Amino acid sequence: MVAAVLTDDDPQALETLRHSAAHLMAAAVVELFPGAEYAIGPAIADGFYYDFLLPDGHRLTPEDLVRVEERMRTIASRRPAFERSELGREEALAEFRRRHQRFKVEIIEQLPATEVISCYRTGDFFDLCRGPHVPDAGGIPAFRLLHPAGAYWRGDERNPMLQRIYGTAWFSEPDLEAYLERLREADRRDHRRLGRELELFSAEEALGGGLILWHPAGSVVREVIEDHWRRAHRAHGYQLVFSPHIAKEELWVESHHLEFYADDMWGPVEVEGTRYRLKPMNCPFHILIYRARTRSYRELPLRLGELGTVYRHERSGVLHGLLRVRGFTQDDAHLFCTPDQVGEEVERAVAFSQAMLRTFGFEDLEVALSTRPAKAAGDLALWEQAEATLAEVLARRKLPHRVDAGGGAFYGPKIDLFVRDALGRTWQCATIQLDYGQPANFRLEYVGPDGATHRPVMIHRTLLGSMERFFGVLLEHYAGAFPLWLAPVQCQVITVTDEQLPFAREVAGRLAAAGLRAAVPDRPGERMPAKIRDGQRAKVPYLGVIGPREVAAGQVHLRDTRSGAQTPVTVDELVARLGSEARPPELAL
Repeated sequence: MVAAVLTDDDPQALETLRHSAAHLMAAAVVELFPGAEYAIGPAIADGFYYDFLLPDGHRLTPEDLVRVEERMRTIASRRPAFERSELGREEALAEFRRRHQRFKVEIIEQLPATEVISCYRTGDFFDLCRGPHVPDAGGIPAFRLLHPAGAYWRGDERNPMLQRIYGTAWFSEPDLEAYLERLREADRRDHRRLGRELELFSAEEALGGGLILWHPAGSVVREVIEDHWRRAHRAHGYQLVFSPHIAKEELWVESHHLEFYADDMWGPVEVEGTRYRLKPMNCPFHILIYRARTRSYRELPLRLGELGTVYRHERSGVLHGLLRVRGFTQDDAHLFCTPDQVGEEVERAVAFSQAMLRTFGFEDLEVALSTRPAKAAGDLALWEQAEATLAEVLARRKLPHRVDAGGGAFYGPKIDLFVRDALGRTWQCATIQLDYGQPANFRLEYVGPDGATHRPVMIHRTLLGSMERFFGVLLEHYAGAFPLWLAPVQCQVITVTDEQLPFAREVAGRLAAAGLRAAVPDRPGERMPAKIRDGQRAKVPYLGVIGPREVAAGQVHLRDTRSGAQTPVTVDELVARLGSEARPPELAL
């Protein structure tokens, strides 16, 4: 049996096409590398992949991918059908043992004894598969292999390291070429490359994987973001706190992190017979601040915010520049409120998140409601109540959203806000999590108007996610050309000859006195065109060129590197213009 033909506008069509392309690729690999073992090969967003263990420990090269793609075209020209068959468990085991496919055998052995197993044949290639597929391998009109990668079998570093080949498939060559151009643009915007070129940050082997060094220029941008964050929080009723990087292990037992989150925590450090752990989250510290004395209902809601650095035990294979690290600073907040304040506080947090993300240029937001995971703490009735509360908030704010079933944290459901960047990619940033469990774990109380003690409800909240990840997203969104209020250097004052340096330093001093970030390249004898090229490469928003005529007139020839516009301005006009444009955006709730 073969799959029905799908039209281009069918929502499942691209997924089916890409799954078929994955099988075609695997067929090419086993022809080119006799004895190759294959694992899984799903369709994914914008493409597909397949994992292989190649004979004699062969490591794939770019030349190998060219050969595989050529063989795919050769096989496709034969138009072998995607033929479905169904086998009993024992029959399937025998077939894949005969083919020396250990990974398939392992998968089958974990299936129930009565399971009927569907498989697909593409020429000589035979694999476990639910389908569907296009009718034959000739029905894949446009595909391209992208790059190899490493992947542990089942994601476990104790298992064999497999070779993964990524590819993409589309219904037409123009669609394929448009996608490849998006990839090229994404490469040009890659935050790791931009971080090196603009000297913003680095990750050094001597330091350890997933740990970031912020260079002066990157530190300026981070400082501006954090100052903006602090001002906004103080203006919206938050109190800012600081907490340590480490705590006794008993604290993580009380919070249930060691029960539910131990795999993501760093191992213990023993000091004078007491075990300590690096913090993976800030919430227990804020809980202890709340618990430091008796609280009255008159103090609630109590909103505690912190730019707190946390540490997660990420595997080396998933580390990725600033986007996946082991040490990062979370823009964290925890809100303690009475049960009847919960809805209003969640709605305030959602509005605050939307407003904050818009100040950085992210107008297009997506929303998800994540519900109770399989491994969760707390009473089921409270979980249902919390999920209903979050859904009601989204309805009141008229926010369309998808439901991420089982995607909540172990202590409560959450609302996630995703930004869409300049390339149309989505990135999860803001999170609002509702938690009835931790207040119970820590026996938190407040004195109500009736004089009796009551249990508060806790809301966990981030707006940006983490400084590292958000910086990486922001860097790629703007391709390194930050808006003026974020740019490390806002105006570079360039001289035609060294004779104009005194006036250039005077102009830079006026800008600095107005709170603007200005620089004067002071490299004796360097020609003006070279200085301009350096300023453009560094993505400085404005270049102020000064020659003899500008000195005589008390002016600067101002170049906007983003629009290309050029105009002469007086020093007063320069300071006023840049000062107005460089103001941080207002937070509009």
